[in-house]
Amino acid sequence: MTAESTISPQDDRLPWAAMAGIIATITAFAVAQGLTYPLLSFILERKGTTSGLIGLSAAMTPLGFIVSAPFIPALVRRAGPARLAVLCSILAPLTLAAIAWTQDIWAWMPLRFLLGFFANPLYVVSETWLISITPASRRGRIMGLYSSVVSAGFAIGPLSLGLVGSEGWPPFVIGIAALLFCGMIVLAVAPRIPDMPHEGEAASVGGLFALAPLLLFAVFTAAAFEQTLVSLFAVYGAAFGSAEQRVASLITCFVAGNAVLQIVLGRAAERFGSAPTMLFCSLASLLGCLALPLTFDSWLIWPLVFVWGGVSFGIYTLALIQLGERFTGQALIAGNAAFALAWGIGGIVGSPSAGLAMQLTGHQGLPASLGLLSGLLVGFLLAQRWRA
Repeated sequence: MTAESTISPQDDRLPWAAMAGIIATITAFAVAQGLTYPLLSFILERKGTTSGLIGLSAAMTPLGFIVSAPFIPALVRRAGPARLAVLCSILAPLTLAAIAWTQDIWAWMPLRFLLGFFANPLYVVSETWLISITPASRRGRIMGLYSSVVSAGFAIGPLSLGLVGSEGWPPFVIGIAALLFCGMIVLAVAPRIPDMPHEGEAASVGGLFALAPLLLFAVFTAAAFEQTLVSLFAVYGAAFGSAEQRVASLITCFVAGNAVLQIVLGRAAERFGSAPTMLFCSLASLLGCLALPLTFDSWLIWPLVFVWGGVSFGIYTLALIQLGERFTGQALIAGNAAFALAWGIGGIVGSPSAGLAMQLTGHQGLPASLGLLSGLLVGFLLAQRWRA
């Protein structure tokens, strides 16, 4: 069953209260995640950890996403979406507190895995709720608004490091508080969400890999971009002699591009179609990879990372729009879980691969790795257009 077939003219109303609560939930989640990656990378960099090991450590959280994703549809059916989300909003901050307390890279490996495992259902449930209550005629702009606000949450994460630093408990307290806040919002918004229908095709994660492989590769690409850059940009900047504050500000600028440009991309998807807009974002991401080494030491790096952040994350926004166009009900839950799985794979493959490339070829291995990935997506999208 497709999402379009279930929407009537009367449904073309915006449940603003429910949507605002859902977006606030995922935004709080994004604050915690956006803070965690650069924070732990800065700590490991100060300890003299190699870039490859830093990338491996960063990959543990997306590994938790990968392992948890296939279980989410069944957990939602058994426990209910609200109860599952609240439980995860308790377990995730407890795990982050354990990371702050241990301050040891080898203890961080399983703890960062658990952080991803517990956070993923909260993310999947919230995003599924939002897609399911968004009218089809407004999907592009609403999902663009959603991505913009959530990206602002990601920007607040690294920005907070410029305010409280990356040493001691203060940055961890920000992440813990954000995750606890997610549970409070879920409790408030759950009564406003209609029950999720149980029908739908491909009500399993594996079914989505058969039905929408290119969408999942697009999610993989967006994840690799974001998580690799946020995790290893500190190492890349150190090769240029940049201070922590400048690198953190550049990461914030990268994520700020996400926040500002997603609404524009959503409107473009409504006007020109989601597939052509995704191709544009993929091409622009590739060009950003080529321009990064040439502009890092100049003022041009600021507009570059701003636009680069917007178009690279826009790939994910457009994949969400297409998911909502094609699926509903249990298939939509499975689709969001499959997206989380693809996102996790992107993070777990992207960060260590780029880190290893930087060890073997130098710091320019970072844009080279991301450029190769974006080039593959461009090729697949063009091949799909030619077959159509």
